[in-house]
Amino acid sequence: MHIAYWIVAALLAVFYLYGGGKKVVQSQEELRPMMGWVDQVPMPAVRAIGALEVLGAAGLLLPPLTGIAVGLAVAAAIGLVLVQIGGIVVHVSRGETKVIGLNIALLVLAAVAAWLATAWL
Repeated sequence: MHIAYWIVAALLAVFYLYGGGKKVVQSQEELRPMMGWVDQVPMPAVRAIGALEVLGAAGLLLPPLTGIAVGLAVAAAIGLVLVQIGGIVVHVSRGETKVIGLNIALLVLAAVAAWLATAWL
């Protein structure tokens, strides 16, 4: 179960470090080609979402690696599930139902990570 967790957590962490990092450091114009929704969301909110994604990635990896507050890995995974629910809501409200496949896949992976992380509790 631990090996499965590390595989899922590593995949999610790479994705969220990249995507969240872009949201934190890039301008609205740089994000627009990849994330059209940034025009409808204030940039401070986009930056906050990016920061939550980066923190979620860290929360998936650091607690189990250090053995300190390992329950935070479950909380981080649940937080990433909530981020994806928000992403799905935004896409559906914009009429972009064809692009929610990635959101659904990430939601399922984060839910699996939350379940697998309970092995440390």
